[in-house]
Amino acid sequence: MPGPASGEHGTAGGAHFAFTDRWGGVSAAPYAQLNLGGAVGDDPAAVRANRVRAAGALGLDAADVVWMNQVHGRDVAVVEGAWGERPVVPEVDAVVTARPGLALAVLTADCVPVLLADPVAGVCAAAHAGRPGMAAGVVPATVQAMVRLGADPARIIARTGPAVCGRCYEVPEALRAEVAAVEPAAYAETSWGTPAVDVVAGVHAQLGRLGVTDRQASPVCTLESADHFSYRREGTTGRLAGYVWLAPRKAGFAAPSEALDR
Repeated sequence: MPGPASGEHGTAGGAHFAFTDRWGGVSAAPYAQLNLGGAVGDDPAAVRANRVRAAGALGLDAADVVWMNQVHGRDVAVVEGAWGERPVVPEVDAVVTARPGLALAVLTADCVPVLLADPVAGVCAAAHAGRPGMAAGVVPATVQAMVRLGADPARIIARTGPAVCGRCYEVPEALRAEVAAVEPAAYAETSWGTPAVDVVAGVHAQLGRLGVTDRQASPVCTLESADHFSYRREGTTGRLAGYVWLAPRKAGFAAPSEALDR
């Protein structure tokens, strides 16, 4: 059986990107197996064990992973370390850091996990772009926060992970029109001919307008894939995770001063 590192992974210019699938964890049904979400009703001990397994498979320390309390908004937090024993994790849908080695994580089960990095500036970010967040502008807000830390959109590497595709994300006609009025690229039709929203296309269109040209999207549709959690397919289910981090800089290499200006 595949292990906890069996999802999609890659590196580019010192930036590391990873997306999990549902296999290799300890959670029981209906969260089987590698559920990484702590607010879906799963046994907290199982979630902790899964997070340790997933981090270890990626060569990370689970204590150095920053998670979010995602609320389908556009707020962004700039972080310098994990939350530790903080009792309340902030309600944000994106996190940005200029600390090498600190991993940022985003949870999804149909929404679009957006991972961004500018290795030259030493800045990376993870964003949760569901339909409401994409329409609200969480992606532009995340890129703007990266730019304030010294990132250049022309250097940003963008990777989006497994998500429900436009051929499967059926919505009422009025909702499609509402979303398309904000982001025309999200206008879609299901494979059976009904109104739909393509959140992945909307995210990539927004990144393109911001000047981010190095972009790749996962070919996986979560609704179609039995290897991935899908809220629309299963209702009560687990959560996948996307991780992004920057390798520690080599001795003698200094980051641009703007990247450290908070």
